[in-house]
This record gives sequence, C-alpha cells and structure tokens, in this order.
Amino acid sequence: MPLVEVRNVTKKYHKGGETITPLDDVSLDMHEGDFFSLMGASGTGKSTLLNLIASIDRPNTGEILVDGTDITKLSRTRLAHWRAANLGYVFQTHNLVPVLTAYENIELPLLLLPMSRAERHQRVQIALQAVDLTDRAGHYPRQLSGGQEQRIGIARAIVNHPKVVVADEPTGDLDPETSEQILKLLQRLNKELNVTLLMVTHDYEASLVADRQFQLVRGKLVDVTDTSGESPDLTSQESTHV
Repeated sequence: MPLVEVRNVTKKYHKGGETITPLDDVSLDMHEGDFFSLMGASGTGKSTLLNLIASIDRPNTGEILVDGTDITKLSRTRLAHWRAANLGYVFQTHNLVPVLTAYENIELPLLLLPMSRAERHQRVQIALQAVDLTDRAGHYPRQLSGGQEQRIGIARAIVNHPKVVVADEPTGDLDPETSEQILKLLQRLNKELNVTLLMVTHDYEASLVADRQFQLVRGKLVDVTDTSGESPDLTSQESTHV
C-alpha cells in the first residue's frame, strides 16, 4: 500500500475572468522510503502539488491519502494536528525564527505535540546529530552560515519523525558548493533513515539525486526518470559540513 496516494487531483484558480488549472487530474503514488523530485518552470504547479500533499491547500476535486488518512476531508482543527504529527516541511528561505537558537527552532514543532520535555530534548538532539550540527545548538540564525541555517531547517522538518517530508526548492538560495552539501544530506537522510521525500526543484542536476524524477507539463504529471542509469550517490563522496 502506498504511503502517499494522490488520486485524480485537480486544482483551479480564478484570476479575473480567467481560470488557471495548474493541476489537471493528477495521480501519484509514493511508498515509504521513496525520494521523488518534481521539476517544472515557474508557475507550472510544482509548489501547488507540494502544498496539497502538505495539507496547506485543498484540491478542487480528487483525494490525497497519507498512510490511509484522506487529508482532504479533515477539518481545519484536525488537519492542524495531523500536520504537526505527520509532516515535515523544508523551506527555500529556511524560515528560522531569528530570536530563537538553533535548538529552539528545531524544538518548535514539538511544542504542538503531547510530549514531555525530556522526550523533546531527546528528539532535538537526534535531529541535530542527523544534520551534524550538535555544536551549533546554542547559536542564533544570524550566527550561522546559509548552509547551516538550511541544515537546521531540515532538522526541524524531521524532528517530529514525520511520515513524509516535502522540500520546496531547498537549494534555491544557496551557492553551488553549499547546494551540493544540502543535496548530500537529503540523500543520506533518505538512504540511512528511510525518510520519505518529495523535493521541488527547477534544477535538473539537483533533481537527479532523487530515485525518480517527475515534471509538470500543462497540468499533467510526467515521469521523466532516466532508467538507463542510476541516480548519483552523493553520500559516497567525501562530506564537507556547511
């Protein structure tokens, strides 16, 4: 049974007298441990699909099930609780709270869950170890490099042990060297921790770290995975912390 089931989803927007349909009868299955990338030009609906799976938006028609729960039918209150317990979101611009330390930024999603302080501490420590930043726990965002900020953002996304993590252009604001390190990290989390990942990117080379690549073309989802070779294993290369 797929972990994520997108079934015949259509999303429309009305702008003036025009109807825009970024997603037209889209279906997609993701199993636990999958790593998919989603490409497309600006405005093609990449972030729209990401936000639907993240339960930030709702489709006009169709269903989205995550681990058997149809999130399109949950009330706003139940959806907020579901999102806090089951979803991790990696933003392009980090979205760290400047007045909170790295530790406190990572802990933030856990404050919404029924969890003891001791358990929160343990989970934050595990997340910091996963992104190799235990020595930066007490630092504020302004004291971190761009790559370190994004690593903290990734730690925050996985700290609640989510069923699925979505990443919206996670390397879009980073230089090439730092981008490569972040892609290595995402690939390592997928391979070593079995994190289920859907990453939106406009960068073809970045998309290749995923096991399968998809593209949105005129509202339709197209599998563009190159089956002639394997995705590059960035984790086998020597790692440099950023």
